[in-house]
This record gives sequence, structure tokens and C-alpha cells, in this order.
Amino acid sequence: MSTIYIAGIAMTVFGRHLERGLDDLAREALDGALADAGCTRAELGMAFYAGVTNGPLQGQHSIPGQVVFSKIGIEGIPVYNIENACASGSSAFNLAVQCLKAGTTDVALALGAEKMNIPDKLKALALFESGWDVSCAEANYRNLIKMGEGVVPPPGSESDKPYSKFMAIYAALCRHHMKTHGTTQRQIAAVSAKNHCHSVHNPWSQFRKPYTTEEILAAPPITYPLTLPMCAPLSDGAAATVLCTEEGLARIGADRRRCIKVAASVIRSFTHRRLDQPELNIGRLAANQAYEQAGLGPGDMDVAEVHDASAMGEIIQAENLGFVPLGAGGPAAERGEFSLGGRIPINTSGGLESKGHPLGATGIGQLFELVTQLRGEAGARQVPGARHAIQENGGGMQGVEEAAVAIHILSK
Repeated sequence: MSTIYIAGIAMTVFGRHLERGLDDLAREALDGALADAGCTRAELGMAFYAGVTNGPLQGQHSIPGQVVFSKIGIEGIPVYNIENACASGSSAFNLAVQCLKAGTTDVALALGAEKMNIPDKLKALALFESGWDVSCAEANYRNLIKMGEGVVPPPGSESDKPYSKFMAIYAALCRHHMKTHGTTQRQIAAVSAKNHCHSVHNPWSQFRKPYTTEEILAAPPITYPLTLPMCAPLSDGAAATVLCTEEGLARIGADRRRCIKVAASVIRSFTHRRLDQPELNIGRLAANQAYEQAGLGPGDMDVAEVHDASAMGEIIQAENLGFVPLGAGGPAAERGEFSLGGRIPINTSGGLESKGHPLGATGIGQLFELVTQLRGEAGARQVPGARHAIQENGGGMQGVEEAAVAIHILSK
């Protein structure tokens, strides 16, 4: 099997770009990735476009990739449109890896872009309601909310503002972990405070304000135990990467000293496991598959980026990735094991809750952070001597878990 490399990668600042169009954001990410790789548009053999909101928010339900790419100078090559909820960008990356391994081309592009901040905020929030089986949405909601039964929210811990139903589901996941493993709201807040402090040093982050754990706990509530800074915002942004085989690197004349190896690329879909079968969690199964593919284990990882649409996600995924035993994520976070300078730094970028979460661009944005770390170019948020890094990115909800999960392991 061919070895695949990230030759170039770039992202825009994630945030509220009210004055910028989708193609403008995509162009910035593309130009940055091409410049980073030392590649031209003419040298790309195939392109994968990740986007979730083009249809529901901009009305471009079909061929969004061809439309966006035509405006930023890419045409004539195969273009594939990828929608896998919040895992769309990582799925586009995975497919680029597969096409390179198959020998279809030797240079491929994966690009994700979203324009989520629109005047009608309720319309933007409503798009999350399609991240599960819409034919039985109410039944889904009732079943998932049951996960949190047995934990009574304290008075004043529920917002009266409208939010996506997924926030209530994230809260139910939190409550299940709390009643099963003794995880506390303070431990979840410690994750959020850590990520917001990491983001201070990330110029690409949507938010760069530090918070203490006490400030996170005192922030406006969403739904118990989640407060506002614990949750990812609506974000605009784009991220792109150029991937190559050995032959592709030679053809474009890439600087091999800055190329990063894709040691593992795994996508898995949900199963109808029971809630009391955490050993069959989709994230755990995908991580084990990726470790086997890479010939590495949890102890070899130096830095990780995981999907924290809410801060609880980091605790759950730290356990799934094997960094701590099941149920030990909360105490480890509170002890600082996942912080810069800790045993295994997680979300040095600030994570989704601070860096931002423009759905189709999110996964490639995570990979951008890991490439930056492995190149030793992360500045004040640099993990010293980082050689191996892992990414986890989930999307949608089926059964009691994510509908899709991507795991990528990168090596220097």
C-alpha cells in the first residue's frame, strides 16, 4: 500500500464572517494549502468537497463542490461532494487518502467550507435536527433524553432561550456519565476552561478569551450540566489540505521535511449497541482499528484533537482513545492530564467549543492543528517533541452514539 502524505494544509480563522461569502472563505483555505504544498491548481488530480449547510442555508442542494470550486479556479477534474454531518471534512480527507492508495491520482485535494451565520439564527440551529433519522425524530429524542434520567437539574440551570435539541442530547450524555461514573460538573467545566485557555495562543480560533473553571460554572446555562462556554458556537470558515503519494510529492516538488505521514485513516458507522455496552462504542472500535493500522498505541500519541461539540465530548473520547480507563476521563481532566504540559495534551487548538465548529471544515481544521504540532510550528501552544498525533471527529446520531466517526493518526 502506498504511503500517503499531507503536503500542504491551511485554514481560515473560524468565526462570524458576516461580510464574506462561502467561495471567499474557500479560496483563502485553498490558496493557503496550495502555497504550503508548493502546488498549483493544475497539478491537482481529484478534489473532495465537504459541506453540510450549502443546501439548507444557501439553497445549493446539489453540486455545491463544483459551484464553489468553479469560482476559485478548479475545474475539469473529478469533484465529489461529501456530506457526513460534523464528520464531513474528515470523510473527505479519508476518501482522498483512499483514491491516492488506489492509484487514481497522485495529488488530491480535500476542502471543507461552511457559512453558518445567517440573519435567521433559528434556521441555522434547525439544520442540526436533520443529524438523525428524521422519520422518527420525536422517538429518537425521547429515547436519547432517557440517558440522563436519574440526575435532577438544579434550579436555574436551564436556559429559556432556543437551542438545538442536540444540546439536550449532549446534556443527557453528560448526566449518564455523571450517574454511571461519578463525573462532576466541575470536571466538565475544567475541560472547557482548559480549552479556552489553549485557544488564547491560537490565531485561528473563534474565541481567544481565557476562562477559569469557576467562570465556566457561573456562565449562562444551556441545559444542565452544560453552560454556554462548554458548547461549540455557530461558525463560518474553511480548511483545505493537499495530499500526495510519493510520486505526487516528487511531481510537485514538495518540501519533504514538512510533509506529514498519514499513518491511519479510519471511518466507522454506528451499530445498534446498547447503552450498557461501552466496549462497543463506535469511537473505541474506530480508535483500535486505527492503532492497528498505524502499528501504534495510545501511549505513543503525543497530542490529540477530539470532537468536543460540548466539553463532555472530550472526556468521553479521551476514554475511547484509550488515554484513560472508562470513567476516568473527568478526574484526569481535573488533574490537568489533558492540558498543555500534561501527560497527553488534548485540543491544543482550543477545541470545537473555542476554536469554532464550521461543520464541513471542522475535521480538516483539527488536522491542521495536528500538522502544525508535528511540524513544531505551534508557538506558545506547542507540545515539545511531538511525533505522533491522533484526531477523532464524529457526526450525526444513530442509536445511542454518533452515526459516523473518523479517526486519523498522523506521524512526523
